[in-house]
Amino acid sequence: MYYPTTRVLTVLEMLQSHQSITGAEIAERLEVDIRTARRYIAMLEELGIPVMADRGRHGGYRLMPGFKLPPLMLNTDEALSIMLGLLAARKLGLAAHAPGVEGALAKVGRVLPDTVRDRVRAVEESLIWDLGERSNGGLGTSVVLALSLAAREHRQVALCYRRPDGETTERVFDPYGLVCRYGRWYATGHCHLRQDLRLFRLDRVLDAKELASGFERPKNFDVLAAVLTALGSVPKHFALEVVIHTSLEHARWVISAGVAVLEECEEGVLLRGYTENLDWIAQLLPSLGCRLDIRHPPELRDALRRHADQIHEWLETPKEPGSSRE
Repeated sequence: MYYPTTRVLTVLEMLQSHQSITGAEIAERLEVDIRTARRYIAMLEELGIPVMADRGRHGGYRLMPGFKLPPLMLNTDEALSIMLGLLAARKLGLAAHAPGVEGALAKVGRVLPDTVRDRVRAVEESLIWDLGERSNGGLGTSVVLALSLAAREHRQVALCYRRPDGETTERVFDPYGLVCRYGRWYATGHCHLRQDLRLFRLDRVLDAKELASGFERPKNFDVLAAVLTALGSVPKHFALEVVIHTSLEHARWVISAGVAVLEECEEGVLLRGYTENLDWIAQLLPSLGCRLDIRHPPELRDALRRHADQIHEWLETPKEPGSSRE
């Protein structure tokens, strides 16, 4: 019996792109009757492709979960999306310990039509990824997957973590969620060793194993806000405390949560955080365009005065023709 090859392949593509699809939907898409659609399903089964039929009112056809299809069919947009996703994974450092990323790039790239391959190469050669500073050590996908699954399933994990000073510690951790910021990956959650909310850089996680014990994540917990707050509170050489006479909305528009913690107070907004570079903070604060009360450190006043004197000098000193001002 003759089965139009293109229609059988179309049915396979429909099964690949849908979790479940009815015979009526297949028949409508191919403009055939339901009996013909069933014959196409039977043809796929004869080829060894495990098509499962779910009976009942809401039943339909679906592929067996976990089945690896050799003839994976992608249209142009799907192929471009996959390639861009893999390129992003490489730039984010996920390919450092994941040969699967490079292998997938090579496999998909080999089977792309010339026109699509040229488009992908054009994007790869022209696109600049501004991901900020990245960890030198790279990041293993096993760590990302382990913590992601544990966060979704609310399962505790046993972490082996290398601290910034090089000391290795082991602890039980309740992962609330993961954040990738400027090319660096973080996990936040409850640390049973410290009995408090903690932030961990994933490139410093040496091992992460899911445990049988579960946990309850706080209701309406904001993972991104927690990570940014923690980053703005990392102890550095200078502890900052500045009262900003403006609204919290305006302060947050100028100062990122990753720079410092901002809280409403009677006078306006209280900025608290840490920095290694007071001159940089002295350049940032005047951009708020409002009064500032420096509580700590006193050296910040000197840095603000130096910045003001520098601006005054730039404005008052005429620029000579042909000279450049630093």
